[in-house]
Amino acid sequence: MAVDMGRVKALVMGLPAVTSAPHFHRTAFRTPRRTFATLDEAGHDINLMFDSDHRDVFCEQVPAAFSPVPGGWGRRGATRCDLTVVDEATLLSALTAAHRLAAPKIRPPRRRNEEA
Repeated sequence: MAVDMGRVKALVMGLPAVTSAPHFHRTAFRTPRRTFATLDEAGHDINLMFDSDHRDVFCEQVPAAFSPVPGGWGRRGATRCDLTVVDEATLLSALTAAHRLAAPKIRPPRRRNEEA
């Protein structure tokens, strides 16, 4: 049931355009736009940067594994995932959701006004 730190890193780095960097006592994972997850250096938990709707869904569906980060970050959607109890499929679903929220916004190409 638990997902070890090596597997977590492999899952995260398997997502498109992800880089990692030290972040205090954690490793931050980010898209070119922003950070979407931070992994505890001991590998016990990962914080996912959700919006409040995603936070609520994961916390309600798997309360043993997901809980809001205490304080203001949690009120804004940051969610702790306990890696000792989450299964890999659920973790991958959560990582994918957080990654999508942090992905660069795709803008439609600008249309040029053509003069006749």
